[in-house]
Amino acid sequence: MTKLTERVQKPYRYFGGEFNTPNIHKPHNTKFCMCVPDSYEVGMSNLGVRILYYLFNSMNNVVCERCFAPFADYQEYLKENNQLLASIETQTPLKDFDFVGFSLQFEMCYSNVFLMLELAGIPVLTEERGEEFPFIVGGGPCTVNPEPMYKYFDFFFVGEGETPWKQIVQDYQVNKGKMTKQEFLRFVDEKYSCIYVPSLHPATYNGQLVESLPSKTVWRNIEADLNTTFTPKTQLVPSIEIVHNRAVAELFRGCANGCRFCQAGFIYRPVRERSVDNAFELCTALLDATGYDELSLNSLSTSDYSGLMPLLDRLLPYAKERNVQLNLPSLRLDSFKGQMAQGNRKSSLTFAPEAGTQRLRDVINKNITEENIISTLKEAFSQGYSSVKLYFMMGLPTETMEDIEGIYNLACKIKSLYKYVTGSGKNFKLGVSCSTFIPKPFTPFQWCAFDSKENITQKIKFLQENLRKKGINFSYNDYDTSLMEAILARGGRGIADSLYDAYKAGATFDAWSEHFRWETYKQAFDKNGVDIQSIVGPRDIDATLEWDFVDIGVTKKYLQSEYNKAMQQVTTPSCNKQCNGCGLKKHGYCTLSEGNRPL
Repeated sequence: MTKLTERVQKPYRYFGGEFNTPNIHKPHNTKFCMCVPDSYEVGMSNLGVRILYYLFNSMNNVVCERCFAPFADYQEYLKENNQLLASIETQTPLKDFDFVGFSLQFEMCYSNVFLMLELAGIPVLTEERGEEFPFIVGGGPCTVNPEPMYKYFDFFFVGEGETPWKQIVQDYQVNKGKMTKQEFLRFVDEKYSCIYVPSLHPATYNGQLVESLPSKTVWRNIEADLNTTFTPKTQLVPSIEIVHNRAVAELFRGCANGCRFCQAGFIYRPVRERSVDNAFELCTALLDATGYDELSLNSLSTSDYSGLMPLLDRLLPYAKERNVQLNLPSLRLDSFKGQMAQGNRKSSLTFAPEAGTQRLRDVINKNITEENIISTLKEAFSQGYSSVKLYFMMGLPTETMEDIEGIYNLACKIKSLYKYVTGSGKNFKLGVSCSTFIPKPFTPFQWCAFDSKENITQKIKFLQENLRKKGINFSYNDYDTSLMEAILARGGRGIADSLYDAYKAGATFDAWSEHFRWETYKQAFDKNGVDIQSIVGPRDIDATLEWDFVDIGVTKKYLQSEYNKAMQQVTTPSCNKQCNGCGLKKHGYCTLSEGNRPL
């Protein structure tokens, strides 16, 4: 047998042993393997995976273990030694679990689902998995449009999982040995509105157009109260460096701002905040349990947390006494205050104006002005910050070259502002990063087209040439990767075969630029007669969309209204200022009133 250490880099990725690992040797009758179709370093940084991992292991007679997508060296090691892909805690083959759950955080990780199933000796197609194989389950944000992967998962869980998953596992324990797999699938599909079993709900297409949707309306599960929802007061401390190697505390879920391009801002609604006491207790417990010297206060827009300043008043002395750095990763330009930076090293700030002109910021409902941008950065520079990174998008609906020129003009103004505030332009670092806009399901822009390669190339060339002359660093996303993400996000059942064909032709780790090959997918789409343009091109606002059978609580009528307002350059205020009638309050999900406090 080949020695592992001679063949595999960073073996810790595959064998666990982290600090704070729960007791997985307790008596149990149900085994759940939590899988992330990406590397250990990425998967270990995901907060949702951490929560469910500890949730399952807190249950009686349940053990949850983990598995991450192996790199090529470990893939070869497994094949050479005739071994199956196994959990990292006890090296139990995945096929010996009761449930194998994949966290689908990013569409570009789909090919790694195929990779992990094949390495585990589990048939990729649902119809080929008999009673001897575990349930293959998909969860995470990508499940709001599960159709591209419909034939590879026994069922999908849509929404937040803390409460239903505990009950689902208990249902399984009660019925284990009494029901066949198909009987249990029918049972949970009927009992839980947030569960979708594709094999029970056929859909039909005429070419790329939907003729009939799955018969079930799938409701996104929403956890009502973060103060009482299961929250682990600890987290695993890995033996190797991971992407976010720090303690992470979730202050709230959802976002009140309603940016029209942002899928997360709609599929995680409504805003649900922890109390300041609850948040402080969570933060201190995590630091005490892990020994980390860095704490990240995470949410979609951390500076919008209504209790942030009172929380920082309590956390800053605590952090200073223990030499802990506080990290606020998600700051809005209209809600940043200098005091928020007191726990950070005076090094770098990241903001996302998203568009270079006020006209386009109004179209996308960013609800910030150039005055917000300049005043915020003026305060930041006076606080000692000397490095700023700005995020923008290209290819937004109604965008013109004037809007792209606005990115350049704004960057130049910021560079001049730093010199004005500090008296010197030395040692200032300004970075501009541009991604290509991707029209995602459940956003007001879900009907919009993905921009052409010709247009995006022209915009990149302009920014590249002009920003370089000003000594401003410029980076951008690969066009073909963004195109592929758009296809995966908006595709239906018609692309499912192509995804598996592309995997069989070598597609894996597509989220990693060095591995992604557009030509592999292009050939698979051509083989299966997939019309790419019909997927990423404009859609009629009254058309039936592949994901219309999923109900996230925000009505389609509201999204249509926001689309129409965008085309008229009319903004919608934050939910914190007024209720805009998105549908969540009508359904009883939203209990927030003005000021983001419970009614």
